[in-house]
Order: sequence, then structure tokens, then C-alpha cells
Amino acid sequence: MSKQSEAILEEQLVAQLQKMGYGLASITNEQELIANLKNQLEKHNRIQFSATEFERVMNILSKGSVFEKAKTLREKQHIIRDNGDNLYFEFINTEHWCQNQFQVTHQVTVEGQYKNRYDVTLLINGLPLVQIELKRRGLELKEAFNQVNRYQRHSFGSNSGLYQYVQIFVISNGVNTKYYANNRNQSFKQTFYWTDKENKRLTNILNGFTSEFLEPCHISKMICKYIVLNETHKIPMVLRPYQFYAVEALIDRVKNSVHNGYIWHTTGSGKTLTSFKASQIIMNLPQVKKVVFVVDRKDLDYQTTKEFNSFSKGSIDGTDNTKMLVDKFADDTKLIVTTIQKLNTAISKKQHLERMNRLKDERIVFIFDECHRSQFGETHNRIKEFFNNIQLFGFTGTPIFADNSVKNELGRRTTKELFGDCLHKYVITDAIKDENVLKFSVEYVGRYKQKEDRNTNLDIEVEDIDTKELMEHPTRLEKIVDYILAHHDRKTHSRNFTGMFCVSSVETLIKYYEIFKKKRESGQHSLKIATIFSYSANENDADANGFLPDELSVVEEPRALYGLQGHSREKLDEFINDYNQLYDTKFSTKDSESFYKYYNDVSKNVKNRKIDILLVVNMFLTGFDSPTLNTLYVDKNLKYHGLIQAYSRTNRVLNEMKSQGNIVVFRNLKDVTDQAITLFSNKDAIDVIIMKPYEDYAVKFNEAYQKLLALVPSVDSVNELRTEDEELEFIKAFRELMRIRNTMTAFADFSWSDLEMEEQEFEDYKSKYLDLHDKVRTEHEKDKVSILEDVDFELELLHRDEINVAYILQLLMKLKTDSKKDAVKTEADILNLLSGEADLRSKRELIERFIKENLPIIEDSETIPQEFDKFWNEEQVKAFNKIVSEENLSPEKTERLIENYLFSEQEPLRDEVLDLIQGSKPTILERKKTGDRILDKIVTFVKTFVSGITG
Repeated sequence: MSKQSEAILEEQLVAQLQKMGYGLASITNEQELIANLKNQLEKHNRIQFSATEFERVMNILSKGSVFEKAKTLREKQHIIRDNGDNLYFEFINTEHWCQNQFQVTHQVTVEGQYKNRYDVTLLINGLPLVQIELKRRGLELKEAFNQVNRYQRHSFGSNSGLYQYVQIFVISNGVNTKYYANNRNQSFKQTFYWTDKENKRLTNILNGFTSEFLEPCHISKMICKYIVLNETHKIPMVLRPYQFYAVEALIDRVKNSVHNGYIWHTTGSGKTLTSFKASQIIMNLPQVKKVVFVVDRKDLDYQTTKEFNSFSKGSIDGTDNTKMLVDKFADDTKLIVTTIQKLNTAISKKQHLERMNRLKDERIVFIFDECHRSQFGETHNRIKEFFNNIQLFGFTGTPIFADNSVKNELGRRTTKELFGDCLHKYVITDAIKDENVLKFSVEYVGRYKQKEDRNTNLDIEVEDIDTKELMEHPTRLEKIVDYILAHHDRKTHSRNFTGMFCVSSVETLIKYYEIFKKKRESGQHSLKIATIFSYSANENDADANGFLPDELSVVEEPRALYGLQGHSREKLDEFINDYNQLYDTKFSTKDSESFYKYYNDVSKNVKNRKIDILLVVNMFLTGFDSPTLNTLYVDKNLKYHGLIQAYSRTNRVLNEMKSQGNIVVFRNLKDVTDQAITLFSNKDAIDVIIMKPYEDYAVKFNEAYQKLLALVPSVDSVNELRTEDEELEFIKAFRELMRIRNTMTAFADFSWSDLEMEEQEFEDYKSKYLDLHDKVRTEHEKDKVSILEDVDFELELLHRDEINVAYILQLLMKLKTDSKKDAVKTEADILNLLSGEADLRSKRELIERFIKENLPIIEDSETIPQEFDKFWNEEQVKAFNKIVSEENLSPEKTERLIENYLFSEQEPLRDEVLDLIQGSKPTILERKKTGDRILDKIVTFVKTFVSGITG
């Protein structure tokens, strides 16, 4: 083709941005960039800089790291004018983000360590704040990401360093587009797709992404409001789309109503950042007196205060006691973080009421973290009764629905009953699809039916066991420990990651710890095992209800320790002593402060991979974030939100090596795991949709097969269908079969032997079905209206990712080396595949010709891919020339149109197609027929020679 498709994509993008209101700036080098910056800053601030005054401005801009420059960008600025006057100005209007100057430029060259030329740059008030790197279609996005990293190393910081002001990078190959913040240390996993409110991705840069994400007001709002400068790590962080929509929904609720609401964002999706950003924006609304962020445990109070202050230094002080909390309510503090226990004391104890009563009628917004844990008792009602003008918002990864609600003294209550409407949803399936959290790999270890040949077929009791003696029998526990020791290195990639082991009770934990300890002392392993537990109300593990009992009252009440039975308390001290020797520390259970320090040290050592396996009962199973943890061993009954919370300790994204969260279960939790995942991934969770057993689908398939036979008793009888109405009935009947088969193939038990239809018979009918689809397409240019034209053939149900041209090439290499007898079968297999795969039918004739004419004269089977490429390219040129010649089209314009079609994934308009014709154009009466005919040839050309070729 005449031009690099990357260049065409760039031209189209720049043209689209201009239509959206960006001015085109012709800038080729750094001098022109600086001259334009002066001009734009003067225009924005309505002032004029002298040459020396602008030098002072450039001096401000040149200082600091990327992080410090991000702060400089947002701060009000001041210089002394040549005449001694003060001059105040800004680089960007953060409050009224639409009121800035927007430009686009491309191919700016900057010389640093190397000479680099950047694709497309968006300038706001002359500063390069968004950098877009493009790759041609078919190339991996990671190449663009790596290129940006190279620019960061080689030239962004060179000379004036203006490109260090980039806030957001966009990378695209046309059909896939992602964005991310300017943070040198992040990996490709920290790049995000933009979506709409319903989490539907907008991946095509020309068809959706640019019009939504790069719209001037929107991109400016993202930069001004939705980038958080993390003080701890000194990096800018940009919100993901679901975080953006959640915050926007909360702000809208506060501005325009007095109703409550909750945000359902799955565990591990970054709720703290979302809730911080919401708190930060809401507290600055003029109608709001204060924002109170409420957590339900002291460790989370400390953790959240630390995280909030990392997002904005000094934004909040912790409230160590209730008096401090009441002080903060009374003074002009805008944002308070506290525990629900302290809040409850503040509004119910006599000594605080006089001061708290003054706030009864003030507009206060309460935001509750993990609202399902803390909000189902009296305190929720007490808060609502005490304050007269408040709004309550909850964040949760695992809402309470009718199905997983638990009765207490106030009856059964759901998250909706307590907080009202769900304002935004981002469920576990969304997060896994977006690679914001990892998938779970769940292994059920034990004596199950039909597991004789499996490594997980361990001779331990897992089901139909009511007796504590059997579940806690030393032999069973020892076998489980041996299993863990045998598999731990494999699970954690040779201890590159850590594991946690949750067990049913303190009593069982002590037994497990002592088995691990004994085996370590006898030289059977070198794993570092640590443990932490405290008193909680007696838990009847067999009746797990989804709520994990809260052990962490340890950090508030001494009874957490003193409530432990004497034996358990002594054992805990003994185990802490082992820990002290291993890590050279001095913790104990003498008082709650020392124990809390032990808790924090354990937390830090798990995150730093210094503990191999942490043994727990309930602690650390909620609210504990450690990306280095990748394996959870389970010998405990879990259910619903408790199960998802526990499993989710393992699914934080870290790097390429951490591909999933490993869950190894030593109990029969298969059903409850399936129930929990279904409950929290089904967006309309009241009507829980649990898939029927495999056998039900087999019956359904056989019934649909009989209906098909009633219409077309044999494959050949499809040819005898006389009318389009009959053809439509066949299409509907076979489509129903496809749908059921598609569902069945997800079952591990799927086998054609369970069905009345043979697999080959299905494939033969499928070929006839695809023939009808092709017939509808080719007859489209006829003037007669076909009733089949609007039928959805649902070809995606027939698509198999692994069957593509690359796969066919593998078969061709096999065909070349097969014996004569085998070659006949392989060739037949290839031809069947070409007929049966929707994506390959258009290529059948060419591949058949390659087999007949070219394959016999190729001597070395290893060269088949190269020979095939050569053959394919020659055929592509011939086919292109044939279309151009038959329809008298301009070759250059046709090339351009095809490349545009490839990038935008939108079929060209009829006028665009007719514009390709050289010489006289068709008459008004001929326009539709001619345009449709040419368009069909172009679409067929692309389907044949481009789609599915890269495999």
C-alpha cells in the first residue's frame, strides 16, 4: 500500500480532534513549542509577557521531577514583572476546566539523548498534557507502551523538559486504545480501557474513544479533577472509568438530591482511591459542612488515614479517641476519618452531646467503607436518628441481597434497604475482564467421586462429615500439611509470592501450627510460618453464614486477648516468641498496644514476602491488601460475601508472573463457591441465575435436534427448501441448536456421545447454515427485499479462536509430511474446516488452490509459512487490481478507503465508495446498486485477505 497505515490513522485522528474543537498547531520542534506556549498562556491569562518575564515563567516550569511538575501545573503562579509589579497567573484553570485553550499538534521532534518524534500531542494552554502514541493495526499495544517508556528515558526531560508535564498517555493501534498516568514505574498492567457507564469498552480510537475520552472538556476534567498525586510514592494516579463514574454519581446525588445510595465495586478494584476522590470533591461543595469517612475497625482507621494522607498530604488527622473526634466535629475540619465505634460513642455518651447537638441540622455526608460489615446493627439507626440533615453513602464489594442476608435482632436487612439505590456497579466479572483483578484458580483437594487420576485426589475427608473429630483428626491435618509442603513452591513460583492458610478455629490453628513447626525442626521444610489470632465469640463453623466474625476488636478492647482461653493465650505467646526469634523482634500479648504492633509487623512482612505462609482463623481475610499474596489454602467453611472476601486476598494484580489467585480448598466448598461467584457477578442479583445441570441441557439439545429433523430430515434436504420462509425456519432451528451447544461446551462433562446428533452431522448442517448466510450477503445487491436480510445468524457462536489461518498453516505442514494415506485424511480435515469456520469460508478457494498448485513443489515443509505469505500477497495484489479495473476506481483512493475501513471498523458510506470512481459517475437511479456492489467487493476483499490472517 502507498502509505504507512500508522500515518493515515494519525491524519484521521488529528482531523477528528479538529472537528471536536481543538485548534491545529503547526509545531515541529521545541523552539516552536515554547513560542506557542508563550502565546497560549498570554491568551489564557489575558496578559502579555516580555521576553525576560517569560524566561521567569520558563524557570518555574523547568524545576522538579515529573511529580513536582504535576503540582506546579495545578498551583497558582506568581512572578515579579519587569517594572517590579506582582503578576499572578495560572497554567490551567482547574475549577472551570472547560475554560482552557485546546490545541492538537503532531510529529514534534525533540532532541535529547536521541532524536525522538512524537505522534500526536494535545496541548492545553500550550503545555503538552496528553501524549498519544499510535501503532498500525495488528501490532501489540505493548509496543506503543514500550516506546513511551523509551521517550521518558531519552528525551521527555531534555532541554526545557516540557514533555514532563504530560499527565495522561494514550496508546492505540486503532482498534485497541488504552490510557494511563505519567508514572515511569508502572507496568503495562496499569494501563486502562475507557468505558461507558455500563462498563462497555470504547476501544476504537476513531469510533468512540476520541469522541468520549478526548473531548476537550472531558480530558481537561480528567486532568483537573481525576488525577490524584500520591505523596507516599510520589506518583500521579489517574482514575479508572468505573471510579470516575462512581464519583460523578455521588457528586450528582449530593448536589441534586437528599437521598442516600451505595456503590458496588468488587473487592480489589481500588475503592479507597474512589472514596478518597469522592470525599475530596464533596467536602469542597459549598452546601456541605463536613464529610465523615467511617470504617469499622481501628486497623482500617489507621490504614485509611495513611492512604488518604498519601493521596493528599495532611488531608486528615486520625482520631485516636472519641474526644478528638468530637473536637474535629466542632472545629472547621472538612474531612474526618473515624471508626463506627467512636462515632457511636460521640452521639450516645452524655459528656459529648452538648457539642455534638450543635451539628444536628448541619449538612454532613457520611461515607461508609465496606458498609455490609458495620451497618446491620443499632448504630446505623442511631446515626440516622441523631442527625437531621445527613446523607449516607456506602461502598461495598459484596452487597447484602435477600439471598445472603442474615437475621439479627432488627430482622433481615439488605444493603438496598439501608442505603437505597445502587449508584454504580462494577462487579467481579467486569474487573476480571478489565484485568484489574485476577481470575481465581480453585482446586478442590480430597476424596471426591471421579477424581481417581488426579493429583488432588488426597485421601482426606471433605464431605458428608458432621463430626468434629474426623475433620480435626491429626492424620487428616498431617496429610493436608504434607500436601501444602509438596505444592507450595509450585503455587508461589518458588516463593516469589506468599500464601495464607485459613482454618476453622483457634483450636485447629494451634494443631496445624505445631505440625508445621515439628516438620521444620526435623528438616522436612524451610518455610517461614507465622500466625495471628485473637478472641472472637464462639463460632459454629459448620453454620458459616457469610459474615466473618470480627476478631480485630483486639485493637480496641483488651478483652480480645483476655477472652482467649488460658491455653490459647499461652500458645499465642509461644508462637509470637517463635516469630520474635525469626525476625529479631520483641512482641507479646502483654497489652493490646504491643499486640497491635505485632499485627502491623505481620502485615508488613506478608507484603514484603518475608512470611511464606500466614495461618489465620478470620484475621486478614477482609480488608487486607497484599499484591504479593497469591495463594490461599482453605480448611474452613466459608459462604457468600465471606468467601469472596477471603478468596479476594489473592487476586490483586502485580506482574506477568502472577497470572491468577490460587485457592486450594480442603473442604467441599464447590457449591457455595459457585453460589457466591454467581451472586456477586450477576448484576441483577435478586434473580440469581444458576446454570442448570449438564443433563438438562443434553435433554434440551436432543429436543431441538428432533425439531430440526422434522424440518430437514437430512443434510441434503436443506437444498430442497423451496421458499425463504422455509429457509428462515431452518435458520431458527439450527441457531437454537448452536445456542444450546455453546452453553454445553462450558461444562467439563460435555461429550457428543451424550447427544442423539453426531458431531459430523452438526458440522454438515453448519456448512448448509453458512451457505445460506453467504447467499443472503451475495444477493444483497439485488433490488428485491429478502426476509432473511435482518436475521441475526449469530456467527460468533460458531467462532473458535484457535481455528485461524495460522492453525491451517500448521495443518498444511502436517499434510506435507504425512504418509499418502494420512495426507488424504488431513486434506479432507482442512477442507471441512474451511467450510465450517465462518471466518475462513472466504479463503477456501485460495487455500485449496495453494494445496493443489503450490504445496506439491515445496520441498522443505518448514518454508510453507513463507511460501504461503508470498502466494497470499501476490493474490491480494491481483484481487485489488481486479476490483479497481472492473469498477474503474482510483487505486490510490481505494487503498486509502480500505485502510480507513480497517482502522475505524466502520463500513464506508455509499458516497465515499462512489467517490472512488474515475470518470463519469453513475446516475441517481444507478447510485444505490453501483455503490452497494463496489462496497460488497471491498468488504469481501478485506474478509478474504485481511481478517483472520494474523491469527
